[in-house]
Amino acid sequence: MADIARITEVVEPEVKALGFDLVRVRYFKGSEIGDEEFTLQIMAERPETGQLVIEDCAALSRRVSDRFDALEEAGENLIVDAYRLEVSSPGIDRPLTRPKDYVAWAGQEARFTLFNPVEGNRKSLQGDLVGLEDDVVTLDDRKSGRVTFPLADVQYAKLVLTDRLLASTRPLDTSGADEEILGSDSEPGEIPEEQED
Repeated sequence: MADIARITEVVEPEVKALGFDLVRVRYFKGSEIGDEEFTLQIMAERPETGQLVIEDCAALSRRVSDRFDALEEAGENLIVDAYRLEVSSPGIDRPLTRPKDYVAWAGQEARFTLFNPVEGNRKSLQGDLVGLEDDVVTLDDRKSGRVTFPLADVQYAKLVLTDRLLASTRPLDTSGADEEILGSDSEPGEIPEEQED
């Protein structure tokens, strides 16, 4: 299996060199039945917009691929399996992966999966995110009311697509999308859309 900490250590400077923020690095096997291929997913955003456009994804994909190739030539092979590289924007119903996400998206509905149960043995929660203080998440859960849990207990967290979230989200920048799609010379599958978790 790939060393995600090392991959993140290599990827993050490449993301920052383009002026982006790293949201998440994931390495997983198949998301569809029968899909045995591994995927390295790099999710990033422009700090000012919270998104990446197609040109941004292409630039970051090339930069990461070049860095991995250089490391392989120097004798360090970060991933030994056959894999596809997926570079994407976090999307509107984005994952919450960094402490600042819990502050920025307070007041929005979110879904959580926890490592350790809370409130009557529940590991799955959904409700309005109140915020984060001293590495403790506060959530107004639909079933249990207000609950708190350590940030370290969060296995997975993601915003829920609601009208409130849509209303509070900056409009997506679609400039250049038509030209990129019509005039793209990238190979099929080079920059796939974000897969549903």
